[in-house]
Amino acid sequence: MSDVLTIRVPATTANLGPGFDCLGMALSLWNTMRVGWADKPTLSLHGLGAEHLRRDPGNLMYRSAERVLVETGNTGRSLSIEAWQEIPLSRGLGSSSAAIVGGIYAANALLGYPLSPHRLLELATEIEGHPDNVAPALMGGMSIVVSDGTTVHAAPVPLPEDLQCVVYIPDMPMATHEARSVLGPEVPRADAVFNAGRTALLVASLTLDRPEYLRLATQDRLHQPQRQRVYRQMKVIFDHALAAGARGVFLSGAGSSVVAFTKQGENRAFTIGYEMADAGDKSGLTGSFQVLKPSRGGAEVIPHPKGLE
Repeated sequence: MSDVLTIRVPATTANLGPGFDCLGMALSLWNTMRVGWADKPTLSLHGLGAEHLRRDPGNLMYRSAERVLVETGNTGRSLSIEAWQEIPLSRGLGSSSAAIVGGIYAANALLGYPLSPHRLLELATEIEGHPDNVAPALMGGMSIVVSDGTTVHAAPVPLPEDLQCVVYIPDMPMATHEARSVLGPEVPRADAVFNAGRTALLVASLTLDRPEYLRLATQDRLHQPQRQRVYRQMKVIFDHALAAGARGVFLSGAGSSVVAFTKQGENRAFTIGYEMADAGDKSGLTGSFQVLKPSRGGAEVIPHPKGLE
């Protein structure tokens, strides 16, 4: 067993438009944490949103790590966690999933990997409540996630090498519980069929590298129109992204971030980003954008990086 490890975990985007609670993708934006054994629980946090997070064993990273310690019979041990956060909080980019996956992966790695990746996925899903963000955070890439009773299945989706994700990140956070509160318990059959077809088309479009389908395939009727009631700027940001040449556009998870698909060789990414930011700003929503790639890798141990001393 190692004494100190450095772990990184990617941001994620869920739903991808029509795939509500069943599609997720890892992004090339990372939280990093250094974890080791300690005489008593210790937490040190840096970066985005650090001032809003607990620095005691109630912290989500620490609680998640403790689940692994309990499961493996190591309840008497304590951890030291130092984390550097680049994933913004409450923006639909999987900050809570990164904390959960980081905690369980780090504890498992410190113990010499006694738990299988699938068991880690089950634990992460139990903590998070939904597997669509934790699966890509743990495994990388894009996943189709399905729960069958207590069993979670995550099937990987091959992605084009030149796929880009232009991510508009508003300064305004969006609490997941608020974004879910506007969703009704039932949906019309026509809307269910609409989303089922587009979810299938989205997977086919990405797997077969048919970007001409992405605009149609990222459309949705199950959650985005309803969430526009509390996120009135969303549609104008979508419209500006598409007008600037985005292949498709969607709300990232429960928001408030918006993701637009483009292809690397088309040289439209920055134009799309500037247009989304301008649309947000003119409608009273300031923010910034980043041009990211889907991350092939998920949670992993890395060499101690310089600058994190």
